[in-house]
Amino acid sequence: MRLCYIQTMLLDSRIVPETIAKPRTFVGLMALYESNYVRLLHLLPDLATIDGCHRSRVAGDCDLHVDVLDRGPYTVTLSLTYYFETEQGRVADPDMRVRAYLDGKLAESMRVSGNHQHAELKRLFSAHSQELDARWRRNMVLNKWLEYLTDQGHLVLDR
Repeated sequence: MRLCYIQTMLLDSRIVPETIAKPRTFVGLMALYESNYVRLLHLLPDLATIDGCHRSRVAGDCDLHVDVLDRGPYTVTLSLTYYFETEQGRVADPDMRVRAYLDGKLAESMRVSGNHQHAELKRLFSAHSQELDARWRRNMVLNKWLEYLTDQGHLVLDR
């Protein structure tokens, strides 16, 4: 796992959004999409060919559920989520739809459920309302979550 973390750090070191562009700008957003792609590729090394529904289990963390929703020649659309049992039933949180652009090596969060169970996710999503801010916020959440998943040891392979 340490080797994978070091490889991620080396790949991620090529992308330094703070030095390329200001946060919450279009250029900054594109740099964030690049960083998301690098992190997603580490989590899903078979991104270009993966299909179907998958689950990653690691000790000390929730099961990560990954479903391929759509595949085109240059894109893959995924659902990434944890499932929690609540009094109201099974809840997906964060329920994130991610589109990876294989040719451009970009990944963006297309949607994140608005009914969050965690206070920090609620805070992040209530802070701004404009489109660029909304895209920035969704993709920062994706970026940080992908980093967390990698740190926890999640790995999804198409077998």
